[in-house]
Amino acid sequence: MSTENLDISRRRLLGTVGAAGATGLMLGAAGGAAAHAAAAGPAGAALASVGSTAVPFRGAHQAGILQPLQARGHLVAFDLVPGAGRKEATALMRRWSAVAERLMAGEPLGTGDTGVALDAGPSSLTVTFGFGASFFDRTGLVARRPEELDPLPAFSSDRLDPRRSGGDLWVQIGADDALVAFHALRAVQKEAGGAARVRWQMNGFNRSPGATAHPMTARNLMGQVDGSRNPKPSEPDFDERVFVPAGGEQPWMAGGSYAVVRRIRMLLDDWEKLPLKQQERVIGRRKSDGAPLTGGGETAAIDLDRTGPDGKLVVPDNAHARISAPEQNGGAAMLRRPFSYHDGFGADGEPDAGLLFIAWQADPRRGFVPVQRKLDRGDALSPFVRHEASGLFAVPGGPGAGEYVGQRLLEA
Repeated sequence: MSTENLDISRRRLLGTVGAAGATGLMLGAAGGAAAHAAAAGPAGAALASVGSTAVPFRGAHQAGILQPLQARGHLVAFDLVPGAGRKEATALMRRWSAVAERLMAGEPLGTGDTGVALDAGPSSLTVTFGFGASFFDRTGLVARRPEELDPLPAFSSDRLDPRRSGGDLWVQIGADDALVAFHALRAVQKEAGGAARVRWQMNGFNRSPGATAHPMTARNLMGQVDGSRNPKPSEPDFDERVFVPAGGEQPWMAGGSYAVVRRIRMLLDDWEKLPLKQQERVIGRRKSDGAPLTGGGETAAIDLDRTGPDGKLVVPDNAHARISAPEQNGGAAMLRRPFSYHDGFGADGEPDAGLLFIAWQADPRRGFVPVQRKLDRGDALSPFVRHEASGLFAVPGGPGAGEYVGQRLLEA
């Protein structure tokens, strides 16, 4: 999809859109129901704008990558059951695609529908599917496994739980209504049938559309405006950074992307003990508006060479914004589109909360890996975060007319 068409589509579907979210893409305004403005509920009353907004299932790219951040999300990984192979996986992807298309259009699923989302519209629902490295072993498709799915290297901040990492198949669900998102999660789980079983599942959230006076970059659970340097579709190299081009070694991945998924625990009790000025020096940006410490607004370029009256760098040499900046990493960048999470409190009373980090890129070896290696060597934020789960998934391009997701892989 061209940048021009993407911008037109956003205006039609989502109205005014804000800047990149906390390690995410964009947060939509309360408006934006043009595509379904006449949608009506069972009683015939027009749906509110949040409920009536729909995202197309078909296109050059799968939904859930370029859309604004949604208020609710579920991430779930499945493993094929013993004995299941390519045939069963093909049938499963057909079922999942059919269900996702109906739900994203706001249509009920028929007699087997649970009725959980009966009164709601599509609510910006997106359902995105990906394949883990192990999927290719299970289905006899090793020759079609991309090199980009090679295992991620180990990092010093990793405390990975293998039970909540990896998986043959990955599904990302997002919506602006919690019941719509849960309804989709249950439908996907039920349609897995006897072919696949849940390996792990995580729940997330973001700020609700319309919760702020105007569209703005979201905040993470540390209270920071973050993700301001996300690549933008208007940039000439955006597609090159985020999507796999045609003509590659694995043609079935053309128009697709690679998702790095990390459950990042934030050590909030420790973080919140830091004075405001120290928090800002750790990040390299003002907490109030996300602007760099070197001045200007949120989107202003960071002057990495600027020093203060004391002769010291205004943005410290170990500040998160400095170390993760593309110009500090050979231009490496990724499109980050996360959900926050809170899973209660531990026995010590500390919150089990943080970020469900999702980063999209054409090649994780040129996106996530070099940036994370740099952060791993001296990021001031590292003492306040812990990576507890990890996954890497190949997300094929969007299905064309009459296609199901993954058809070009499974039937080539």
